[in-house]
Amino acid sequence: MKPLLLYTYLFIFLFAPFSFAQTQTMTYDVFAGGIHALDAKLVIETGKKDYDVTLSSSTHGFLKTLAPWSGIYTTSGTFDVKNTPFPKEHVAMSTWKGDTEEKRYSYDGKGKFLSYHVSETDGDKKPRDKTPETIDSELTKDSTDLLSATLKLLMELPATQTCAGESIIFDGDRNFKLVFSSTTPETLKKSRHNIYEGASLSCQVEVVPDKGKWRKKPRGWLSIQEQGRKKGGLPTLWLGRMSETSPYIPVKIRVKTDYGTLFMHLTSHKIDGAK
Repeated sequence: MKPLLLYTYLFIFLFAPFSFAQTQTMTYDVFAGGIHALDAKLVIETGKKDYDVTLSSSTHGFLKTLAPWSGIYTTSGTFDVKNTPFPKEHVAMSTWKGDTEEKRYSYDGKGKFLSYHVSETDGDKKPRDKTPETIDSELTKDSTDLLSATLKLLMELPATQTCAGESIIFDGDRNFKLVFSSTTPETLKKSRHNIYEGASLSCQVEVVPDKGKWRKKPRGWLSIQEQGRKKGGLPTLWLGRMSETSPYIPVKIRVKTDYGTLFMHLTSHKIDGAK
């Protein structure tokens, strides 16, 4: 499984709105074609003026031997006076069979992109700088990172009760629009895979290519996305509350593909108060 594909699967299902300083910790099991393929852990720390998010994931069980992949994705940023999240740094690090790629994006915390750096390391060798010599400013204009874009959307959810929004995301070679749209709300039941039970809001997520190095034939995430479209559904997430006073959190995800359906299920959830 390619790291970019997994990252795209996961980033869209990570966030919930917060009204006070707290730390949320969530774990998820990811099933692909009925096989427990991945484990994921998400820690979201929010204060009155800033936020930090860490998502870690790796292949599970026998797949860890056959396809040893792991990833850590982080964002740190600040809230403005309207409680809108703006990133200061976003780091995407993935390791495949001992080889690691790290992408680091810097912002000014007020909505302006500053810099991008990428490096690759083969095993124990010295990291190689793979940063492009120049970056087209049109690719980074009005852009944000994946995690902050989703955080912004879902912080607005309690008031709107509607999953709808659009953001520009720069990924190093190109940019794309991250588009959210609402689907029919559902009542979910607890299962042996998922601890959540209750009302939920559902949301379809679409990546729309914009500028930069996009191939004519869809590959990677776009290929999977279009497979789902042909099967009658874009990638979908369900958002619920563990209690009436809890923030919304992602409780389930579904991605339809030609090779089976991928599900991500919530397996644990914990909230700690202000530090």
